[in-house]
Amino acid sequence: MKIKTTLIQKPKLRRAFTLVEMLLVVTIIGILAALVIPKIVGRSEQARETAAHADLSSIKTALDAFEVDNGFYPKSIQDLVTAPSNARNWHGPYLEKIPQDPWGNNYVYYFPGKHNTGSYDLLSVGPDGKEGTDDDVGNWSK
Repeated sequence: MKIKTTLIQKPKLRRAFTLVEMLLVVTIIGILAALVIPKIVGRSEQARETAAHADLSSIKTALDAFEVDNGFYPKSIQDLVTAPSNARNWHGPYLEKIPQDPWGNNYVYYFPGKHNTGSYDLLSVGPDGKEGTDDDVGNWSK
């Protein structure tokens, strides 16, 4: 004698996130982004400023080498790459090329300097691209 058993299948429950759970997750992600993103952005700007200081240091070394060889500082920063007609003892190029600052601007060179009156001024105009503002990075102390 066989006993016939029938299995009663329960309806399958669908598992999903509720709208409230989804909103909670999106809110938490938004709060974390609001805390983390400004710190990351601040670090990248700090890295650009450090890169500008490193560029200024290498350009300064090239300018000083030019002065040692020729007895005077160049009229233009371009004189570090191509020989000027008045430099009789030019042993360059002192730089392969004149770099741009980390914000895509040209470095500015003044001889004689406005801040370093006995020498030269070398500066990056910073992220705003305007000379004479607080974000300038130069070879003088503020």
